[in-house]
Amino acid sequence: MSTDLRPTTPEQFAAMAARLRAREGYVEPAAFGIGIANIADADGSVLDTWFGAYSLNENFGSAAILADVLGHLDGSATYELDEDLLRELMHRFAPMIDDGQRHPNVEVLAALAGISHETPDHAQRNQVSLLPVQRKAVVTFIADLAEPPAGASDVYLRLHLLSACKVQPHGANLDGIFGLLSNVVWTSLGPCDVASFDQVRARLMASAQPCTVFGVDKFPRLVDYLIPAGVRIADADRVRLGAHLASGTTVMHEGFVNFNAGTLGPAMVEGRISAGVVVGANSDIGGSASIMGVLSGGGKEVISIGEECLLGANAGIGISLGDRCIVEAGLYVTAGTVVQLPDGTRVKASQLSGSNDLLFRRNSVSGAVEVLPRSGAWAEGLNAALHAN
Repeated sequence: MSTDLRPTTPEQFAAMAARLRAREGYVEPAAFGIGIANIADADGSVLDTWFGAYSLNENFGSAAILADVLGHLDGSATYELDEDLLRELMHRFAPMIDDGQRHPNVEVLAALAGISHETPDHAQRNQVSLLPVQRKAVVTFIADLAEPPAGASDVYLRLHLLSACKVQPHGANLDGIFGLLSNVVWTSLGPCDVASFDQVRARLMASAQPCTVFGVDKFPRLVDYLIPAGVRIADADRVRLGAHLASGTTVMHEGFVNFNAGTLGPAMVEGRISAGVVVGANSDIGGSASIMGVLSGGGKEVISIGEECLLGANAGIGISLGDRCIVEAGLYVTAGTVVQLPDGTRVKASQLSGSNDLLFRRNSVSGAVEVLPRSGAWAEGLNAALHAN
Protein backbone atom coordinates (compact mmCIF):
# COMPACT_ATOMS: atom_id res chain seq x y z
CA MET A 1 0.00 0.00 0.00
CA SER A 2 1.40 3.38 -0.95
CA THR A 3 1.30 5.83 2.00
CA ASP A 4 2.66 8.94 0.25
CA LEU A 5 -0.30 9.48 -2.05
CA ARG A 6 -2.52 11.95 -0.27
CA PRO A 7 -3.78 14.55 -2.76
CA THR A 8 -5.06 17.94 -1.66
CA THR A 9 -6.54 19.20 -4.93
CA PRO A 10 -8.82 17.67 -7.58
CA GLU A 11 -5.94 17.87 -10.06
CA GLN A 12 -3.63 15.93 -7.78
CA PHE A 13 -6.41 13.40 -7.19
CA ALA A 14 -6.91 12.88 -10.95
CA ALA A 15 -3.17 12.49 -11.52
CA MET A 16 -2.89 9.97 -8.68
CA ALA A 17 -5.82 7.95 -10.03
CA ALA A 18 -4.29 7.90 -13.52
CA ARG A 19 -0.95 6.64 -12.17
CA LEU A 20 -2.61 3.91 -10.16
CA ARG A 21 -4.72 2.76 -13.10
CA ALA A 22 -1.56 2.41 -15.19
CA ARG A 23 0.56 0.57 -12.62
CA GLU A 24 2.09 -2.74 -13.61
CA GLY A 25 -0.06 -5.80 -12.97
CA TYR A 26 -3.24 -3.89 -12.18
CA VAL A 27 -6.38 -5.01 -14.02
CA GLU A 28 -9.47 -2.81 -13.72
CA PRO A 29 -12.49 -4.63 -12.26
CA ALA A 30 -15.76 -4.95 -14.12
CA ALA A 31 -17.61 -3.98 -10.95
CA PHE A 32 -16.91 -2.98 -7.37
CA GLY A 33 -18.94 -2.04 -4.32
CA ILE A 34 -18.49 -0.55 -0.85
CA GLY A 35 -20.74 -1.60 1.99
CA ILE A 36 -21.35 -3.53 5.20
CA ALA A 37 -21.24 -7.29 5.69
CA ASN A 38 -23.05 -8.98 8.58
CA ILE A 39 -20.94 -11.91 9.78
CA ALA A 40 -22.20 -14.62 12.14
CA ASP A 41 -20.26 -15.00 15.38
CA ALA A 42 -20.93 -18.75 15.41
CA ASP A 43 -19.02 -19.76 12.29
CA GLY A 44 -17.82 -16.59 10.56
CA SER A 45 -20.23 -17.02 7.66
CA VAL A 46 -21.36 -13.95 5.73
CA LEU A 47 -25.08 -13.55 6.33
CA ASP A 48 -25.56 -10.65 3.93
CA THR A 49 -23.81 -7.62 2.47
CA TRP A 50 -25.43 -4.25 1.88
CA PHE A 51 -23.68 -2.10 -0.71
CA GLY A 52 -24.31 1.61 -0.33
CA ALA A 53 -22.26 2.31 -3.45
CA TYR A 54 -21.78 0.06 -6.45
CA SER A 55 -20.20 0.68 -9.85
CA LEU A 56 -20.27 -1.21 -13.13
CA ASN A 57 -17.70 -0.31 -15.79
CA GLU A 58 -17.35 3.17 -14.28
CA ASN A 59 -15.53 5.16 -11.58
CA PHE A 60 -12.25 3.51 -12.56
CA GLY A 61 -10.19 6.11 -10.70
CA SER A 62 -11.96 5.35 -7.42
CA ALA A 63 -11.55 1.63 -8.05
CA ALA A 64 -7.81 2.05 -8.57
CA ILE A 65 -7.41 4.01 -5.33
CA LEU A 66 -9.41 1.45 -3.34
CA ALA A 67 -7.38 -1.36 -4.90
CA ASP A 68 -4.06 0.33 -4.10
CA VAL A 69 -4.92 0.89 -0.44
CA LEU A 70 -6.17 -2.69 -0.11
CA GLY A 71 -3.30 -4.28 -2.04
CA HIS A 72 -5.58 -5.60 -4.78
CA LEU A 73 -4.29 -6.07 -8.33
CA ASP A 74 -6.52 -8.48 -10.22
CA GLY A 75 -9.33 -10.99 -9.82
CA SER A 76 -12.47 -11.09 -7.67
CA ALA A 77 -12.10 -10.58 -3.92
CA THR A 78 -13.66 -9.00 -0.84
CA TYR A 79 -11.64 -7.04 1.70
CA GLU A 80 -12.57 -5.93 5.20
CA LEU A 81 -11.89 -2.29 6.06
CA ASP A 82 -10.49 -1.63 9.52
CA GLU A 83 -10.11 1.81 11.08
CA ASP A 84 -6.64 2.38 9.64
CA LEU A 85 -7.70 1.50 6.11
CA LEU A 86 -10.78 3.71 6.33
CA ARG A 87 -8.64 6.59 7.60
CA GLU A 88 -6.18 6.16 4.73
CA LEU A 89 -9.00 6.04 2.18
CA MET A 90 -10.50 9.25 3.54
CA HIS A 91 -7.08 10.91 3.12
CA ARG A 92 -6.93 9.70 -0.49
CA PHE A 93 -10.44 10.93 -1.31
CA ALA A 94 -10.12 14.22 0.60
CA PRO A 95 -10.33 16.47 -2.52
CA MET A 96 -13.77 15.03 -3.33
CA ILE A 97 -15.28 15.78 0.07
CA ASP A 98 -17.53 18.86 0.21
CA ASP A 99 -16.74 19.85 -3.39
CA GLY A 100 -20.41 20.49 -4.15
CA GLN A 101 -20.90 17.28 -6.14
CA ARG A 102 -22.28 13.85 -5.27
CA HIS A 103 -19.72 11.09 -4.90
CA PRO A 104 -21.54 7.95 -3.65
CA ASN A 105 -18.31 6.02 -3.06
CA VAL A 106 -16.90 8.77 -0.87
CA GLU A 107 -20.22 9.30 0.94
CA VAL A 108 -20.41 5.64 1.89
CA LEU A 109 -16.77 5.55 2.99
CA ALA A 110 -17.41 8.56 5.23
CA ALA A 111 -20.43 6.82 6.76
CA LEU A 112 -18.42 3.65 7.34
CA ALA A 113 -15.67 5.66 9.01
CA GLY A 114 -18.34 6.89 11.42
CA ILE A 115 -19.44 3.33 12.16
CA SER A 116 -15.88 2.32 12.99
CA HIS A 117 -15.89 4.88 15.81
CA GLU A 118 -19.09 3.62 17.48
CA THR A 119 -18.89 3.19 21.23
CA PRO A 120 -20.39 0.07 22.86
CA ASP A 121 -23.20 2.21 24.28
CA HIS A 122 -23.94 3.60 20.83
CA ALA A 123 -23.96 0.10 19.33
CA GLN A 124 -26.33 -1.14 22.02
CA ARG A 125 -28.70 1.75 21.38
CA ASN A 126 -28.75 0.64 17.76
CA GLN A 127 -29.53 -2.93 18.90
CA VAL A 128 -26.48 -4.36 17.13
CA SER A 129 -25.33 -6.21 20.26
CA LEU A 130 -28.64 -8.05 20.59
CA LEU A 131 -27.70 -10.36 17.71
CA PRO A 132 -24.59 -12.59 17.59
CA VAL A 133 -23.43 -10.79 14.47
CA GLN A 134 -20.46 -8.59 13.63
CA ARG A 135 -20.73 -5.72 11.17
CA LYS A 136 -17.71 -5.27 8.92
CA ALA A 137 -17.07 -2.53 6.37
CA VAL A 138 -16.09 -4.23 3.10
CA VAL A 139 -15.02 -3.56 -0.47
CA THR A 140 -15.80 -6.18 -3.11
CA PHE A 141 -14.17 -6.35 -6.56
CA ILE A 142 -15.57 -8.45 -9.41
CA ALA A 143 -13.12 -9.10 -12.23
CA ASP A 144 -15.62 -10.44 -14.77
CA LEU A 145 -19.40 -10.77 -14.39
CA ALA A 146 -19.31 -13.67 -16.83
CA GLU A 147 -17.35 -15.73 -14.30
CA PRO A 148 -19.09 -17.43 -11.32
CA PRO A 149 -19.16 -15.43 -8.06
CA ALA A 150 -16.26 -15.83 -5.65
CA GLY A 151 -18.15 -15.61 -2.37
CA ALA A 152 -21.27 -14.40 -0.60
CA SER A 153 -20.40 -10.69 -0.81
CA ASP A 154 -19.68 -11.16 -4.51
CA VAL A 155 -23.17 -12.65 -4.91
CA TYR A 156 -24.74 -9.73 -3.05
CA LEU A 157 -22.97 -7.22 -5.27
CA ARG A 158 -24.36 -8.97 -8.36
CA LEU A 159 -27.86 -8.94 -6.83
CA HIS A 160 -27.51 -5.21 -6.11
CA LEU A 161 -26.46 -4.55 -9.71
CA LEU A 162 -29.52 -6.44 -10.94
CA SER A 163 -31.95 -4.59 -8.68
CA ALA A 164 -30.34 -1.25 -9.49
CA CYS A 165 -31.01 -2.06 -13.17
CA LYS A 166 -27.32 -1.74 -13.98
CA VAL A 167 -27.39 -5.36 -15.18
CA GLN A 168 -30.33 -7.01 -16.91
CA PRO A 169 -31.47 -10.52 -15.95
CA HIS A 170 -28.92 -13.08 -17.22
CA GLY A 171 -26.35 -10.29 -17.53
CA ALA A 172 -24.29 -11.72 -14.65
CA ASN A 173 -23.19 -15.27 -13.94
CA LEU A 174 -25.02 -16.60 -10.86
CA ASP A 175 -23.81 -20.20 -11.04
CA GLY A 176 -23.43 -21.85 -7.65
CA ILE A 177 -25.00 -19.04 -5.61
CA PHE A 178 -27.12 -21.34 -3.44
CA GLY A 179 -23.95 -22.95 -2.15
CA LEU A 180 -22.42 -19.55 -1.38
CA LEU A 181 -25.41 -18.04 0.44
CA SER A 182 -26.41 -18.99 3.97
CA ASN A 183 -29.90 -19.69 5.23
CA VAL A 184 -30.64 -16.59 7.30
CA VAL A 185 -33.27 -15.63 9.85
CA TRP A 186 -34.37 -12.23 8.55
CA THR A 187 -35.63 -10.15 11.46
CA SER A 188 -36.61 -6.57 12.26
CA LEU A 189 -33.31 -6.32 14.18
CA GLY A 190 -31.24 -7.57 11.27
CA PRO A 191 -30.04 -10.94 9.94
CA CYS A 192 -29.16 -13.82 12.29
CA ASP A 193 -27.76 -17.28 11.68
CA VAL A 194 -30.29 -20.06 12.07
CA ALA A 195 -28.36 -22.07 14.69
CA SER A 196 -28.14 -19.16 17.14
CA PHE A 197 -31.60 -17.73 16.81
CA ASP A 198 -33.39 -19.78 19.51
CA GLN A 199 -30.95 -18.44 22.11
CA VAL A 200 -31.35 -14.94 20.67
CA ARG A 201 -35.12 -15.18 20.91
CA ALA A 202 -34.89 -16.20 24.58
CA ARG A 203 -32.78 -13.12 25.38
CA LEU A 204 -35.14 -10.87 23.44
CA MET A 205 -38.21 -12.27 25.19
CA ALA A 206 -36.56 -11.88 28.61
CA SER A 207 -35.70 -8.25 27.86
CA ALA A 208 -39.14 -7.50 26.35
CA GLN A 209 -37.41 -6.50 23.11
CA PRO A 210 -39.80 -6.73 20.15
CA CYS A 211 -38.48 -8.73 17.21
CA THR A 212 -40.37 -9.74 14.08
CA VAL A 213 -39.17 -12.63 11.92
CA PHE A 214 -39.86 -11.91 8.26
CA GLY A 215 -38.67 -15.26 7.00
CA VAL A 216 -35.92 -17.89 6.86
CA ASP A 217 -34.36 -17.90 3.42
CA LYS A 218 -31.18 -17.38 1.43
CA PHE A 219 -32.52 -14.21 -0.22
CA PRO A 220 -33.72 -11.06 1.55
CA ARG A 221 -36.35 -8.55 0.52
CA LEU A 222 -35.33 -6.11 -2.20
CA VAL A 223 -36.55 -2.97 -0.43
CA ASP A 224 -34.33 -3.60 2.61
CA TYR A 225 -31.27 -2.94 0.40
CA LEU A 226 -32.32 -0.42 -2.24
CA ILE A 227 -35.39 1.22 -3.78
CA PRO A 228 -35.56 1.06 -7.60
CA ALA A 229 -36.44 4.36 -9.24
CA GLY A 230 -40.00 4.88 -10.47
CA VAL A 231 -41.34 1.59 -9.08
CA ARG A 232 -44.30 0.69 -6.86
CA ILE A 233 -44.17 -2.44 -4.69
CA ALA A 234 -47.36 -3.04 -2.71
CA ASP A 235 -46.00 -5.88 -0.53
CA ALA A 236 -42.25 -5.86 0.17
CA ASP A 237 -42.23 -9.57 1.05
CA ARG A 238 -43.12 -10.44 -2.54
CA VAL A 239 -39.96 -9.11 -4.25
CA ARG A 240 -36.53 -10.63 -3.64
CA LEU A 241 -33.21 -8.83 -3.84
CA GLY A 242 -31.92 -9.45 -7.35
CA ALA A 243 -35.26 -8.68 -9.00
CA HIS A 244 -34.91 -6.28 -11.94
CA LEU A 245 -37.80 -3.79 -11.91
CA ALA A 246 -37.66 -1.16 -14.64
CA SER A 247 -39.07 2.30 -14.04
CA GLY A 248 -42.83 2.33 -14.47
CA THR A 249 -43.32 -1.17 -13.01
CA THR A 250 -46.07 -1.79 -10.46
CA VAL A 251 -46.00 -4.97 -8.38
CA MET A 252 -49.39 -5.41 -6.71
CA HIS A 253 -50.02 -7.24 -3.42
CA GLU A 254 -50.22 -10.72 -4.98
CA GLY A 255 -47.49 -10.10 -7.53
CA PHE A 256 -44.14 -11.85 -7.01
CA VAL A 257 -40.76 -11.26 -8.65
CA ASN A 258 -37.83 -13.59 -8.05
CA PHE A 259 -34.11 -12.86 -8.36
CA ASN A 260 -32.49 -12.62 -11.81
CA ALA A 261 -35.91 -11.88 -13.28
CA GLY A 262 -38.22 -8.95 -13.80
CA THR A 263 -39.35 -6.24 -16.19
CA LEU A 264 -37.61 -4.28 -18.94
CA GLY A 265 -40.07 -1.38 -19.01
CA PRO A 266 -43.40 -0.19 -17.58
CA ALA A 267 -45.43 -3.23 -16.55
CA MET A 268 -48.22 -4.38 -14.24
CA VAL A 269 -47.34 -7.44 -12.16
CA GLU A 270 -50.23 -9.13 -10.34
CA GLY A 271 -48.96 -12.68 -10.84
CA ARG A 272 -45.71 -14.61 -10.48
CA ILE A 273 -42.48 -13.86 -12.36
CA SER A 274 -40.25 -16.85 -11.63
CA ALA A 275 -36.44 -16.83 -11.49
CA GLY A 276 -34.93 -16.05 -14.87
CA VAL A 277 -38.13 -14.76 -16.51
CA VAL A 278 -38.02 -11.43 -18.35
CA VAL A 279 -41.14 -9.37 -19.12
CA GLY A 280 -41.10 -6.71 -21.84
CA ALA A 281 -42.38 -3.15 -21.64
CA ASN A 282 -46.10 -2.37 -21.38
CA SER A 283 -47.11 -5.93 -20.55
CA ASP A 284 -49.58 -7.03 -17.87
CA ILE A 285 -49.19 -10.19 -15.77
CA GLY A 286 -52.74 -10.79 -14.50
CA GLY A 287 -53.82 -11.73 -11.00
CA SER A 288 -52.49 -15.14 -9.88
CA ALA A 289 -50.96 -15.75 -13.33
CA SER A 290 -47.80 -17.85 -13.36
CA ILE A 291 -44.74 -18.03 -15.58
CA MET A 292 -42.48 -21.09 -15.55
CA GLY A 293 -38.80 -20.44 -15.03
CA VAL A 294 -37.76 -22.82 -17.82
CA LEU A 295 -39.40 -24.89 -20.54
CA SER A 296 -40.89 -28.14 -19.31
CA GLY A 297 -38.44 -31.04 -19.40
CA GLY A 298 -35.34 -29.36 -20.82
CA GLY A 299 -34.54 -27.02 -17.97
CA LYS A 300 -32.35 -24.82 -20.18
CA GLU A 301 -34.54 -22.47 -22.20
CA VAL A 302 -35.54 -19.37 -20.27
CA ILE A 303 -39.10 -18.10 -20.62
CA SER A 304 -39.69 -14.51 -21.68
CA ILE A 305 -42.68 -12.32 -22.42
CA GLY A 306 -42.47 -9.65 -25.09
CA GLU A 307 -43.86 -6.14 -25.18
CA GLU A 308 -47.56 -5.22 -24.99
CA CYS A 309 -48.64 -8.68 -23.87
CA LEU A 310 -51.47 -9.69 -21.56
CA LEU A 311 -51.30 -12.84 -19.45
CA GLY A 312 -54.84 -13.16 -18.15
CA ALA A 313 -55.83 -13.76 -14.54
CA ASN A 314 -55.06 -17.33 -13.37
CA ALA A 315 -53.37 -18.06 -16.69
CA GLY A 316 -49.88 -19.48 -17.09
CA ILE A 317 -47.23 -20.17 -19.69
CA GLY A 318 -44.35 -22.57 -20.12
CA ILE A 319 -43.36 -21.09 -23.49
CA SER A 320 -42.11 -17.65 -24.43
CA LEU A 321 -44.44 -15.04 -25.85
CA GLY A 322 -43.39 -12.59 -28.53
CA ASP A 323 -44.80 -9.09 -28.72
CA ARG A 324 -48.52 -8.25 -28.57
CA CYS A 325 -49.70 -11.67 -27.41
CA ILE A 326 -52.67 -12.54 -25.18
CA VAL A 327 -53.28 -15.67 -23.12
CA GLU A 328 -56.90 -16.03 -22.06
CA ALA A 329 -57.73 -15.92 -18.34
CA GLY A 330 -57.48 -19.34 -16.71
CA LEU A 331 -55.58 -20.97 -19.60
CA TYR A 332 -52.23 -22.62 -18.85
CA VAL A 333 -50.11 -23.20 -21.94
CA THR A 334 -47.11 -25.50 -21.42
CA ALA A 335 -44.54 -26.52 -24.01
CA GLY A 336 -46.37 -29.79 -24.59
CA THR A 337 -49.88 -28.32 -24.85
CA VAL A 338 -51.45 -29.29 -28.18
CA VAL A 339 -52.93 -26.19 -29.80
CA GLN A 340 -55.20 -25.91 -32.81
CA LEU A 341 -54.28 -23.44 -35.56
CA PRO A 342 -56.85 -21.54 -37.67
CA ASP A 343 -56.56 -24.08 -40.51
CA GLY A 344 -57.41 -26.94 -38.14
CA THR A 345 -53.92 -28.39 -37.85
CA ARG A 346 -52.53 -29.16 -34.42
CA VAL A 347 -49.02 -28.55 -33.09
CA LYS A 348 -47.30 -28.45 -29.75
CA ALA A 349 -47.23 -24.98 -28.24
CA SER A 350 -43.43 -25.12 -28.06
CA GLN A 351 -43.37 -24.66 -31.85
CA LEU A 352 -44.95 -21.23 -31.40
CA SER A 353 -42.64 -20.12 -28.60
CA GLY A 354 -41.55 -16.51 -29.09
CA SER A 355 -43.98 -15.76 -31.92
CA ASN A 356 -45.63 -12.35 -32.13
CA ASP A 357 -49.30 -11.34 -32.39
CA LEU A 358 -50.97 -14.51 -31.10
CA LEU A 359 -54.12 -15.06 -29.03
CA PHE A 360 -54.25 -18.28 -27.00
CA ARG A 361 -57.75 -19.28 -25.88
CA ARG A 362 -59.78 -22.34 -24.99
CA ASN A 363 -62.85 -23.10 -27.11
CA SER A 364 -65.69 -23.21 -24.60
CA VAL A 365 -67.62 -25.75 -26.69
CA SER A 366 -64.96 -28.20 -27.89
CA GLY A 367 -62.45 -27.62 -25.10
CA ALA A 368 -59.62 -27.34 -27.64
CA VAL A 369 -56.85 -24.80 -27.06
CA GLU A 370 -56.89 -22.50 -30.07
CA VAL A 371 -54.33 -20.04 -31.38
CA LEU A 372 -55.52 -17.14 -33.49
CA PRO A 373 -53.50 -14.43 -35.20
CA ARG A 374 -53.83 -10.88 -33.89
CA SER A 375 -53.29 -7.70 -35.87
CA GLY A 376 -52.02 -4.56 -34.13
CA ALA A 377 -51.23 -3.95 -30.51
CA TRP A 378 -53.32 -4.74 -27.46
CA ALA A 379 -55.78 -1.90 -27.86
CA GLU A 380 -56.49 -1.22 -24.19
CA GLY A 381 -52.88 -1.41 -22.98
CA LEU A 382 -51.86 -0.46 -19.47
CA ASN A 383 -54.01 2.04 -17.67
CA ALA A 384 -51.59 4.97 -17.74
CA ALA A 385 -53.28 6.90 -14.94
CA LEU A 386 -53.67 3.94 -12.60
CA HIS A 387 -50.16 2.62 -13.02
CA ALA A 388 -48.25 5.89 -13.26
CA ASN A 389 -45.18 5.96 -11.02
